[in-house]
Parts: sequence; C-alpha cells; structure tokens
Amino acid sequence: MSELGVNVDGDAVGRPALRSFVSSWAGYGIAVLSVALALLIALGLEKLGVPDVAFPLMLLAIALTAWFSIPRAAIVALLLACLGFNFFFTRPFGSLVVSAADIPFYIAFTLLASLVAWFSATRRRIEEELRSSRDLLRNEVAERTLREQEIRTLNDALAERSKALQATNQELEAFAYSVSHDLRAPTRHIVGFTELLLKGAGAVLSDRSRQHAAMILESAQRMGTLVDDLLEFSRIGRVDTRKTMVGVQQIVQEAMSEVARQIDGRDIEWRIGPLPLVYADRAMLRVVLVNLISNAVKFTGTRARAVIEIGSTEPDPEHVVIRIRDNGVGFDMKYVGKLFGVFQRLHAMEAFEGTGIGLATVQRVVHRHGGRIWAEAAIEQGATFYFSLPKSAGATP
Repeated sequence: MSELGVNVDGDAVGRPALRSFVSSWAGYGIAVLSVALALLIALGLEKLGVPDVAFPLMLLAIALTAWFSIPRAAIVALLLACLGFNFFFTRPFGSLVVSAADIPFYIAFTLLASLVAWFSATRRRIEEELRSSRDLLRNEVAERTLREQEIRTLNDALAERSKALQATNQELEAFAYSVSHDLRAPTRHIVGFTELLLKGAGAVLSDRSRQHAAMILESAQRMGTLVDDLLEFSRIGRVDTRKTMVGVQQIVQEAMSEVARQIDGRDIEWRIGPLPLVYADRAMLRVVLVNLISNAVKFTGTRARAVIEIGSTEPDPEHVVIRIRDNGVGFDMKYVGKLFGVFQRLHAMEAFEGTGIGLATVQRVVHRHGGRIWAEAAIEQGATFYFSLPKSAGATP
C-alpha cells in the first residue's frame, strides 16, 4: 500500500514537471519552425525579385514565437533570426562574418525584435488574464445563480412549512378552545352537585366520606380554574387586537382593584411611579397587568411587609418598558427558560396555588403587540418582570 501511495504521489508531482518540459521543447520547436519558414519565404521572394522582405518576416517570426510560446523560445528565435539574416542576406553571403558597418543594423534589429517580442508576450499574458478573469467571473455568476436558486427553493420550502405550522397551530388552538369550552359545563356540574351533597347529606356522611367529597370539590374547583385559564390563553390567540392609545396608570389601578381580594389585610407597600401612554389593546393589556400584579402579591405572601414597585423606562424613542418588582421568594435564574411555558411552575402547588398558564398568556399578549417580556430574580430576593410595548402606531417591533 505504501508503494502504491509513493507511485501515486510521484505521478502527481511529476505531471506538472512533464508538462513544463513538453511545453518548453514545443516552444523551441515553434521558434525554429517559424524562423525557418520566414527564411524560406524570404529567399523565395528574393528569387522572385521582391527586395527587403527578410527583415519584416524575421520580426513576424519572432512575434509569433513570443505569442504562442515561452519567453525563452522568443530569445532563441531572435538569435536564429540574426544568424539566418547574417548568413543569407548580408555580405559576404554564406558566412557568419559581421562587418563593422552591419553592427548598428543588428543592434537596431535586436532592439526592435525585443520590443516586438515583449509586446506580443505582454499582450498574450493580458489576454490570458482577461480570459481567466472572464471564466472566473462566469463561474462566480453561475455559482451565485445556483445559490440564489437554492435560497429561493429553501425560502419556498420554509414558507410552505410555516404555512403548515400556522395551520397546525390554528387547529390545535381551535381544539384546545373547543375542549376547554366543553369541559366547563361538566366541571361546574361536579362542583355544584358536590356542594349540594355536602350541604344536604353532610350530616349522614362519615367523616371520611365528607373528606372525600371535600377533595372532589377542591379538585373540581381547581379543574374549573384550569379550564378558564386555558380558555383565556386560547382566546388571546384567536381574537383580533384593537389597539389604541391607552394609559397604563389607569389600567394598573384597575388591576390592583381586581387583585384586592388576594390581599386580605396584608401589609403591602405599593410604589407606583409615573406610567406612560402606550399603543395597545386595552383589554389585553389589562390581562397582562392583572397576571403580573397578582403574581407579585402571591409570591410575597411569606413576607411580613411586602413591597411591590411598578414603574417604567423608555429605552428608545419608540418603546416603553414596564417593570413590576417585588421582594418575594423569587426563583432560580437557571430555570428562567421554563418561566413562560404553559403549565410550567417553579414552585410547588402546596406553597403557591396556580395553574402555570398565566405567564404564558402574558407572553402571548406581549408578543402580539410586537414587544418582548423577560424576568430577573434571585432565590428569596424577589423578582422583577419587564415587558416592552410600542409608544405609537408607527413604532417598529
């Protein structure tokens, strides 16, 4: 195997040298052939009475050699032309003797022939470079055209896949909405009849049976809350947004009133800063603020004095960032990627109630407004939620 490798490598290395060798000898052959042909034509024309043709024919032979061969072959053609001209066309004929009177002529001939050879070689090199550049450009154009076709094909495939995914998402949302809607009635029936059972037959039931019935009621109520949250999550993706200029300050006050029943006499310090006008759907923005403020109230439940801060900043002329900060239990930032997923919870159900859909709904609303939402927190050091909204209708996402 090693010998085969050496032979292959030797052939690969030897081929350029062989081509160079063949090209060199072919060039010398062109030099000899062109000068010999020029001499024959010049001698023939001389016999026919056409004078002074040897000089231009020798120059032509040198030019052709420079054009079709290598520079060294052109030098050989120049030397052969000088010898042939001296032997056949200068006195004494048939000898290579150069008289003092002929030296200026040979110098001039040599210079002129060198100039012709240089011009021919330079022009040939330039034309080869132009051909090479043309071929390279043609290849680049072909490659670019092929890439553009591939990109167009890929874009078409992505567009088709995007349409298919969008259709699938719409079907899934419709299915989730339909299932959630259909589950509301039986869930309410379970809650209602369980409450009637506890009221009407509570006296004849054993303690264990009453406990079981209470567990059924609690689970049914939790299921009802989950169904309602699922309906809200699906509804956000189905309804059209009706964006207008709305005041965040007023919606914050409405959200605080809605979550007031969670406070239940707790000591909460509210720090509400100046809040701007934004371009948003009022009802959807209310859902966002109710969820985030409700979370802040819930996760500060273990604090003797809760502090909830609501403020805003303007990172650029087109957007507003609303922040809601609390001094609650916080969370580990390594799980922040799960925070806005459906049914994702970072705390046990026994510690803090909830379905795990609220933040997913908030994210969907913010994204539909062309904004983004993120959070920062540390365990037992509170959490801060940020979301951005456009300031006007012309703001870019």
